[in-house]
Amino acid sequence: MSIQNNHSNSVSVRVPATSANLGPGFDSIGMAVDLWNEVTVARGPFDITIEGDGADKLPRDETNLVVAGTRAAYRARSAQFPELKFHCVNGIPFARGLGSSSAAIVSGILAGFALQDDDHIDQHEVMALAAELEGHPDNVAPAIFGGCQIGVKAGDDWITSAIPLPDDLHAVILIPDFVGETSEARGVLGAEVTRADAVFNIGRSALLANSFATGRLDLLKHATEDRLHQPQRAGIYKGMNTIIKAALTGGAYGAFLSGAGPSIMAFASEREYTVAYEMTEAARLHGIDATTRVVRPTTKGAHVFDQSNDGDI
Repeated sequence: MSIQNNHSNSVSVRVPATSANLGPGFDSIGMAVDLWNEVTVARGPFDITIEGDGADKLPRDETNLVVAGTRAAYRARSAQFPELKFHCVNGIPFARGLGSSSAAIVSGILAGFALQDDDHIDQHEVMALAAELEGHPDNVAPAIFGGCQIGVKAGDDWITSAIPLPDDLHAVILIPDFVGETSEARGVLGAEVTRADAVFNIGRSALLANSFATGRLDLLKHATEDRLHQPQRAGIYKGMNTIIKAALTGGAYGAFLSGAGPSIMAFASEREYTVAYEMTEAARLHGIDATTRVVRPTTKGAHVFDQSNDGDI
């Protein structure tokens, strides 16, 4: 990832939404989809302006994750953190299980390196910084590299590996009108799992990767099943299991809780809008107001772009 501008006074970054876990790949598998946040960071008196999703909820001080990411990039170079102003345009639904926090962290790190006039930004360094801030790689890896990514930690290193995706794959996302608290969604998870549940998820994670790589989308019905987090989280997200079943009835190959929720994602290659309708109706029967989006996975990850001509740098 090359940066052509020298002594930058301003830099703009795009980062995609991501869905973590994809059912069984808890904290280790994620996918980037074609919804984006844009962040512009410029030199000047500290200020944060926010447009789009979450604008009324996100902090406008140093605790904002975009600021934290930018600060991490300067710290990585042992450089003094300058006065900066931030403008965020959020197309990723906030706190809905679609990687909004990872997108904020990644955009800040990428902008911070670009503002320091790095001739070449090492995506693996961005990954290491972002994963340490986020705590796990399932969202940050696809946010940085695009596509579907496996992320694991080996000693002090973070390892990523891409899973190839079929060209005709679509993601149907049901997005409830309430936010999800990751801390609550993690709080319901037990500290231990049975051997049977561990084996169940290991097998399905392997099947998930193979289903994508070979184009055997018919296997996703079973490959997106989970026992490590979805059964527990069904207790805080009413209607989750019914909505997943409705997606399958509507023609989806597989469906699952996206990240820590509350959004639910389904995979389809046809009948996408029938799937969306069935999911919406199932949500309505449980008293849940929700919107649906039909999007494609994106193989493009976080990148610097030139606002003057909307081209990548």
